[in-house]
Amino acid sequence: MAMAAMLLVGGCVSSLTGTEPEMPLMPEPVRAEQKADPREVAIAEQEHPKILAAYGGTYNDPAAELAIARAVGRIVAASDEPGRSYRVTILNSPTVNAFALPGGYVYVTRGLLALAVDTSEVAAVIAHEMAHVTARHAFARQERAAAAAVASRVVQDVVQDPAVQRLALASSQLSLARFSQIQELQADEIGIRTLAKAGYDPLAAARFLRTMSAFAVYKTAVPNEPNDVDFLSSHPSTPERLQQAIATAQATGARDGERDREAYLERLDGLMYGDDPEEGFVRGRQFLHAKLGLGFEVPAGYMLENTAKAVLATSPSGTALRFDGADVPRGSDLVQYLQSGWINGLQDGSIRTLSLNGLPAAVASAVTRGYSYRIGVVRFGDATFRFLFATRSPGPAFEAEFESTLRSFRPLTADEQLGLKPLRLQIVTARRGDTAAMFARRMGFMDRPEQLFRVLNGLAPGEEPVAGQRVKLVSES
Repeated sequence: MAMAAMLLVGGCVSSLTGTEPEMPLMPEPVRAEQKADPREVAIAEQEHPKILAAYGGTYNDPAAELAIARAVGRIVAASDEPGRSYRVTILNSPTVNAFALPGGYVYVTRGLLALAVDTSEVAAVIAHEMAHVTARHAFARQERAAAAAVASRVVQDVVQDPAVQRLALASSQLSLARFSQIQELQADEIGIRTLAKAGYDPLAAARFLRTMSAFAVYKTAVPNEPNDVDFLSSHPSTPERLQQAIATAQATGARDGERDREAYLERLDGLMYGDDPEEGFVRGRQFLHAKLGLGFEVPAGYMLENTAKAVLATSPSGTALRFDGADVPRGSDLVQYLQSGWINGLQDGSIRTLSLNGLPAAVASAVTRGYSYRIGVVRFGDATFRFLFATRSPGPAFEAEFESTLRSFRPLTADEQLGLKPLRLQIVTARRGDTAAMFARRMGFMDRPEQLFRVLNGLAPGEEPVAGQRVKLVSES
């Protein structure tokens, strides 16, 4: 039920605790309020705390709230159900995501706000999410999923041939996935029409889809393949969505819709960018956690991602890394922990102990289901942390990358801990002769700064900022 209710935008577009601001937003003038379905309210109230926990709580920033509040009111007034009330929450997450729950709960991350360049793009995302609510997509998907589950059970009970079973189940999964894709395209269409009716630029949706695609390329450091389509994805491929978004925008006949770039960027000045201090920081190839007082570095080519539950990384060769805390009682033996049964395919002869920068540690190897694993656990004060490396292509390079990462684990100095501050967006005005490369040099502490600068400011390759134009920088100050 919860999974059906959370219509994620990950192309539905993809952590900390705090006191949640009440942001009930209604159109003006206030219309007769439409009563919400009690089932929808029940789902929303049940899932809301879970979402806050999963996305680091709320992000409390009056300027950021103002950046979207007026847009929400206009979108609601122009929507198919102008009497419906909504509760909009800004989540304290650097991921680019937005989603909605039945009952009018709409969520946007601060990462999404940082990526947008004007109010019309944020309005496009919100209009899309409100379309999911008004179209009752959550319940439609739930009913479809329930029917698919029944069909799967019937196939498994009646059909004896395993090959026929697999084919029938795959067909059911594809059907359900395509149903979700259709919902996304429908929400795009409704949202863009609403956007135009509200007086915003209807092409904003298409612009933001392009920006999201460019940001995904930046994050993975791998260009998107135009024909690389996951047919079991619940979202349509970006080319399909982009084509429809442009056609729908043109069909509205709206011209000169509002973008509101200057006011939007002004309110974004000082917005936290990237990781929150409570979750640690990714700085290039390093992960540094001031509160825990630890850090480590991954090999060249690895892409680090900090999540609420673990630090993840991948290499161009397909090696995956996970770093997280281990539930090891204080004073327990690390070798016994490795042998306690949580590792499938453990090779007992591979276990050995070592010292990492004066810290007790133990390592082991495992092989299961076509993957080779290297596991390292290290005791740090009263806590224990673990590294897990996995690959389908083991060899000397894999071993060397594991060893170098493990041996880079270290305590941070007091000065390092004090010097770790969150990154923030800085809004500046481009002058005559300023180029993307010049601005990128001010972001030299970031990975591939010019590529990131272009993505954040919606600049195509070779395009340069225009004199007088406001642009976003990522700042350490």
